[in-house]
Formats: sequence, structure tokens, C-alpha cells
Amino acid sequence: MIEEINALYDNSTWNLINLPPRKQAIECKWVFTVKANPDGSVARLKAQLVAKGYTQTYRVDYSNTFSPIAELTSVRLFISMAPTYSWPLHQLDIKNPFLYGDL
Repeated sequence: MIEEINALYDNSTWNLINLPPRKQAIECKWVFTVKANPDGSVARLKAQLVAKGYTQTYRVDYSNTFSPIAELTSVRLFISMAPTYSWPLHQLDIKNPFLYGDL
């Protein structure tokens, strides 16, 4: 949990401000997961702070949604094109991704 909170502070993902009049804060909760190795042993314990989005009201708390995802077909296409065009392939695991963050 401390690691997640430090990542939120380090990436400047939020600021503490006063709540506007007649507005209710959106609650959040901790989600805990256990990442396992192939042999079943514990690789690491993971904690994420997530907003309770189901408490939001459309056009009051938000006006649109966007969820960037990669289609498996597109990923396969780029992987198959890599050897044809001699592109290097690299694997990357991002521990704390943030939308519009500095990479």
C-alpha cells in the first residue's frame, strides 16, 4: 500500500482541493492481489487504490469514457511484421501506469 501511495505522489496524479458546493466525493477502496510464480509460490503482493466508479452519475461526475486497449489481432500483426522489416522486439512491464504521464 505504501508503494502505491508513493507512486501516486511521485507521478503527481492528484492534488488535494476543497470539494465544490453541493458535490459529493467519490469514494475509493483498496484492491489486493497475490501475483504467483509458475510453480505456485508468491511472486509479490500487490495493492491498488481504485475509485468506486459505480457511484458516479453520467453528466454530473463525468461526460465521456475512454478505455485504451490493444486488440489481440493488432498485436499479432505487429509481431509478425517485426521480422519482415527487421524491427527489434522488446518486452516491457509497466508497474504503475498513469494516463498522460511522463514516460
